[in-house]
Amino acid sequence: MFILDSNRYARDPNGVATKLHEMIESCGGELLASRLWNEQKLAYQIRKHRKGTYWLTYFRMESTKLNELTRACQLNDNVLRNLTLAVDERLVDALVAHARGETAAETTEEAPAAT
Repeated sequence: MFILDSNRYARDPNGVATKLHEMIESCGGELLASRLWNEQKLAYQIRKHRKGTYWLTYFRMESTKLNELTRACQLNDNVLRNLTLAVDERLVDALVAHARGETAAETTEEAPAAT
């Protein structure tokens, strides 16, 4: 999850999203799903910003590369805050499908009926 500078995102939404994707991939991550989640007023100011754009991203990355990603986020002017969580492998397919706007039935192939 990234909280982005709303002003920069409003000026160039595709550019900001592309830079996020490039940042993740340059740190050795594999992008699974990425989308705009919400734009809203922040509970408290972050770097004098009262509003933030929340960007949801699912990616795979070795845990040894997380420090590199955190540092890249700190250096990226578009990113106000970021939060990275480890997700149980059993939940990954369902979460990625939901982020892409798909249903579970669309992501799984029809399995033959058990007899």
